[in-house]
Amino acid sequence: MKARTGGFLLAALTLAADQANKLWLLDVYGIEARQPVRLAPFFDVIAARNTGISYSLFSGQGAAGRWTLLSFTGLAIVLIGLWLWRTRTRLTATALGLIIGGALGNATDRFSYGWVADFYYFHVGSFHWYVFNLADVAIVGGVALLLLETFFLAPPRATA
Repeated sequence: MKARTGGFLLAALTLAADQANKLWLLDVYGIEARQPVRLAPFFDVIAARNTGISYSLFSGQGAAGRWTLLSFTGLAIVLIGLWLWRTRTRLTATALGLIIGGALGNATDRFSYGWVADFYYFHVGSFHWYVFNLADVAIVGGVALLLLETFFLAPPRATA
């Protein structure tokens, strides 16, 4: 299997896992009525509606903001998809597949609901991390793999 085929397949699987998790937590388990669910002293499952992007930046912008964010997300997905199409390494394809799948998962929420469903919440003492979802985990994981490949696994380049 070509690297790009695996990357696009991973993007589809990531999207499916993210959407299945969100639908189960919202519609089957009913997290909004049961929250917070404490899984550990530092980790809860809650229901949060994020109308913005990371850390709720650009929230409260209304329909225009929603469609602007969707447009930027769509453009990013297309550009990263072109990068994936051209890649030859499995690690890069895996990273880009995770990023595309995560971006599609959050874009699906934003298109369908006008907000992104977030659930997972880490906190220690007075430190509170932002609430996130599986799509966010995939995006961060994909970026981490790209950084790993770039700084630690890439062959050294000859200097002129």
